[in-house]
Amino acid sequence: MKTYFQNKTVIITGGSSGIGKALVATLLQMGASVAVCGRKQPALSALQNEINHANLFTFVADVSVEADCKSFIENSIERFGKIDILINNAGISMRAMFRDLDLSVLKSLMDINFWGTVYCTKYALPAILASKGTIVGVSSIAGYRGLPARTGYSASKFAMQGFLEALRTECLHTGVNVMWVCPGFTSSNIRNTALNPQGQTQSETPLNEDKLMSAEAVSIAIAKAIVKRKRTLVLTTQGKLTVLLSKLFPGLLDGIVYNHFKKEPGSPLS
Repeated sequence: MKTYFQNKTVIITGGSSGIGKALVATLLQMGASVAVCGRKQPALSALQNEINHANLFTFVADVSVEADCKSFIENSIERFGKIDILINNAGISMRAMFRDLDLSVLKSLMDINFWGTVYCTKYALPAILASKGTIVGVSSIAGYRGLPARTGYSASKFAMQGFLEALRTECLHTGVNVMWVCPGFTSSNIRNTALNPQGQTQSETPLNEDKLMSAEAVSIAIAKAIVKRKRTLVLTTQGKLTVLLSKLFPGLLDGIVYNHFKKEPGSPLS
């Protein structure tokens, strides 16, 4: 697998923490050149200082802003000369009942999770077509199954997967592979940065992060899936079971999912 990424150029959005940061470290170790964007320069500077690799390029960009995405892609091509792999990883979550929600929260999630993927893919596509490369979307089990108190998150991930599936079909005879990855519960800061009903970060996680799949393990699984040019990757036993049950017994899963999320500490369903 390591030889596959040697001399490859990989673009990663939202790479200063969580799965994105783990992907940066994993792919650099495998010989890739990596361009990564994030919204905050201090976080990108910390990443540069921690990894300290000549083939790491960082760029401040908010993926919800089309012009930022265009500049990120253009500057990455200027730095490395090509794009072989685009990983649309930037994302944000939420935890609030729809009835209590300020609609700006849903717009924020769609702007980052869906439109960020669309913008970066649009501007990277010509280079990826030229390299016959790979486009990856880091989605979620919420892209297969709507989750309570996460209406905006589920909507954005369903939209992402629909977009990528349509694009995959368009690219079927071009040599480009389009895939989406659905991690299960992963140890990262996505729950800490999840938005509350007013659009503020909740700053805490309702889960025991130590018992979740590590971001490093997810990054290795994604790298293997890229090498195999897979269509989809669903991680964790719980995640695979959820996807299966959503196809076979969606009504039964309604109750299971409701009860699962009602048991979360501080659940909006309680």
